[in-house]
Amino acid sequence: MTATAIGQPLLTPLSIGDLTLPSRVVMAPMTRARATNDELAPTPSHALYYAQRAGAGLIITEGTWVSKQAIGASNVPGIYTEHQTTAWATVTEAVHQAGGRIFSQLGHAGAKSHPDHLDGALPAGPSAINPREKRLTPTGLKDTVTPRELTPAGITQTVADYRAAAGNARRAGFDGIEIHAQGSHLIPQFLNPRLNQRTDAYGGSTTARAQFLLEILHVVTGIWGSPRVGVKLSPYWAGGSFTADEDTLAAYDWLIGELNSADLAYLHLMGTPPADSDDHLARLSRYRTIYQGTLIVNVGFTQDSANAAIERGVADAVSFGTPFIANPDLVDRFAHGYPLAAADPATFYAGGPTGYTDYPTRHRAADRRQ
Repeated sequence: MTATAIGQPLLTPLSIGDLTLPSRVVMAPMTRARATNDELAPTPSHALYYAQRAGAGLIITEGTWVSKQAIGASNVPGIYTEHQTTAWATVTEAVHQAGGRIFSQLGHAGAKSHPDHLDGALPAGPSAINPREKRLTPTGLKDTVTPRELTPAGITQTVADYRAAAGNARRAGFDGIEIHAQGSHLIPQFLNPRLNQRTDAYGGSTTARAQFLLEILHVVTGIWGSPRVGVKLSPYWAGGSFTADEDTLAAYDWLIGELNSADLAYLHLMGTPPADSDDHLARLSRYRTIYQGTLIVNVGFTQDSANAAIERGVADAVSFGTPFIANPDLVDRFAHGYPLAAADPATFYAGGPTGYTDYPTRHRAADRRQ
């Protein structure tokens, strides 16, 4: 360890079950819209992008669709076909050869999708209620529509889709999976009483609204065993039909308490920036007292605030999104006190290598200047 690294809890090892992370710096899942092919399969550029960032304690991939019906954005890869699974295997091989560890995040857009992404079909939701959000489609930004309500058989099939995707992720060589249950996608839609007004076993109470997520966890854990499954939640998510009122927070309190018995690899929580505020850490501390397992926190953290979160016992690890875009060697920069490069937002979802695989490490940048 360098002198700069000493005293940084962020740079100490962390065990997740039988998996040891060399640091507590996690690469957060980020949509980058580079699967510009009809198969929505990862490409050699994906393999290079993730391998460049293998110095992270753990990489969590961009959210990947569990089925064709799950699609809710353009050029985002899936993991529901054999072709996609084979392509992801080249990504995991590249990351492992570079010494890294990588989890696949599995997701479903639900009612936040649009017919333009689904060959004209209506997206599915827990109830036929329009989430009233905007969605970028191949022909521009459009309003969401009233979705079709998932039937009980449709729910059973969707849970089976998650199970199949979890199996594909294992065959592709991932080290584990994370269930995308944050933001305003399908699982949070089920948890939201404004969007879930079902009267069957999947709605009507906090317990029933969580049943969909708990069933998914049960089937994917059956594929992976424990503890190689993580979950990402966003209790404080607000916007559209989502609000972080006391009823919502109380429901998440109950759910997160229930997850103690799920033997997860970790629980991944999105907070509310700015992350360098004591109020932000206090909000996340609410869940540290409820959840007894490994806790990763996310959104807006700096190196200093991340170290503070771990030192104060608020979290066991911190995930970084945007800093990893322009700093593939983020852990090395933290360890040596090097300045961070700034990412260009215009290239976040632009396609192609620019702003994706062309950001140099500090050492490569220094070599170019010589």
